Amino acid sequence: MKKKSTLFLASLIAVSGFTAACSGGGDDKDSKSGSGTASKSGGEEQVLNFASTSDIPSMDSSLATDQVSFDVFNQTLEGLYTLDKNDKAVPGVAEGDPEKSKDGKTWTIKLRDDAKWSNGDPVTANDFVYAWRRTLNPKTGAEYAYIMSDIKNATAVNEGKMKPEELGVKAVDDHTLEIQLETNVPYFQEMLAFGTFMPQNEKFVKEKGDKYGTTAENTLSNGPFKLDSWETEKKFVLKKNDEYWDKDKVKLDQVNYQVVKENQTALNLYNTGKIDSVILTPENVDKYKNDKNFVTEKEATTFFLRINTTKNKDLKNKNLRLAIAKSYDKDKYVKNLLNNGSIPVDTLMPKEFVKGPDGKDYIDGVKSPLNYDAAEAKKYLEKAKDELGKDKFEIQFLTYDTDVSKKDAEYIKEQVESNLPGVELKIKQQPFKQKLALESKGDYDISMAGWGPDYPDPMTFLDMFVTDGPHNQTGYSNDKYDQMIKDAKGPLLEKPEERWKTMQSAESMFLEDAYIAPVYQRGISRLRQGYIKNYVTHMFAGDTTLKETYIEGKDKK
Repeated sequence: MKKKSTLFLASLIAVSGFTAACSGGGDDKDSKSGSGTASKSGGEEQVLNFASTSDIPSMDSSLATDQVSFDVFNQTLEGLYTLDKNDKAVPGVAEGDPEKSKDGKTWTIKLRDDAKWSNGDPVTANDFVYAWRRTLNPKTGAEYAYIMSDIKNATAVNEGKMKPEELGVKAVDDHTLEIQLETNVPYFQEMLAFGTFMPQNEKFVKEKGDKYGTTAENTLSNGPFKLDSWETEKKFVLKKNDEYWDKDKVKLDQVNYQVVKENQTALNLYNTGKIDSVILTPENVDKYKNDKNFVTEKEATTFFLRINTTKNKDLKNKNLRLAIAKSYDKDKYVKNLLNNGSIPVDTLMPKEFVKGPDGKDYIDGVKSPLNYDAAEAKKYLEKAKDELGKDKFEIQFLTYDTDVSKKDAEYIKEQVESNLPGVELKIKQQPFKQKLALESKGDYDISMAGWGPDYPDPMTFLDMFVTDGPHNQTGYSNDKYDQMIKDAKGPLLEKPEERWKTMQSAESMFLEDAYIAPVYQRGISRLRQGYIKNYVTHMFAGDTTLKETYIEGKDKK
């Protein structure tokens, strides 16, 4: 997700108030009704209108890395398993649960024989084999390939040391898939619901080439909906997929999204009935908190400053990083600027996401020096000035191009510059897709970033920062950290208590080096029309499932 994902600042990432998946971006989905006609259920038109602060960066499940794309995948693609309303894996293209070998490393999964692509082609076991090999092939350049590392030989394939054909997955026949794992991974079935594990139609992908996933015409669906139209940076429209095997459960005919980057514009659209849900900015929370459609939710997504030590050499200095991380008042930030249920955090992992073998919150065992302390921040700055032999530091601060993200960046800038004399942050705003590209290239100093979980385990946050990890993007490299992560993903899976403590120690060690500066765990306050029924949100992977969502009572509101 993600879930790596995602994102950022208040309304910046939640597409329709979504909660998870990777690095994200996007606001409450709203959008004017698109083209085409829609049927009515119970006399009511089954069309939802949402807004997003971001366009879709990619509809290629091998290349997508963000929250917006993964959420659209949740509606337009279906993997072996999907998530139910309790975030448990339930069969999608799979007929039932996997048949597992005694050691838990070999999974045999039967596929339903009525699953089809939106062009009428059958969905086969080879569609998963092809997609996973393509994702791991180093020529593809998939940033999220590492999430498949639990599959036998996946890492070697991704590093070019083995051929894609040597990956531990094969089509026994058209409707039987065999997966070989490196270790017995307890959460792997939930991982299979994540966007990177979606199938791909080999003939279609090869026919489209580099254009695959870039337009509606170059996209193929096997989920409840299909991408019907897509106008870059303007709008995109989903329509019911009549080839979907479970289409009788799909009530919505159409879901319209328009890209709206100004929150007040989105609110105006909501108040005039043009969109059905909107995230509220801080100044509007108090105004609407007594509205019958007002809801507030805490999510498993955390936001932090990602500090890149590969471009601005001053940031290689640990004391300068510590000074920055301790220089802004997070409590004041969430209360005054967000006012939406978000809470300040000093860690990478969110609170109340997963519990350990001891039944306690994972975060209880993590130690962090990255709390707000202006006096301590100044002391670290003085040490940095002595070590670097300079009194002034100019640092570029990368963020998103929405109105809310600008206000948030200005708050961080004011706090840092007030508490750290000689440090100047220069704000650089970029559209979501371009911002992700700059981070991927390491072409930034500090960026406002967010991460939501892709599966229910701390590893979905921790393995992001291994040496040369595609989502590391900070220059952080620590052999001990790498080994701890490797152990926690391998032999320690058989020793849950030791594994848990190892992951907590790894995060504590990472935070001590201050390659990120935690800010907050996101809460969302929004208005969502009460006539939207059975709207399912998730803590990880794609943020929502609209498969069985429907409209009832709109005409009576």
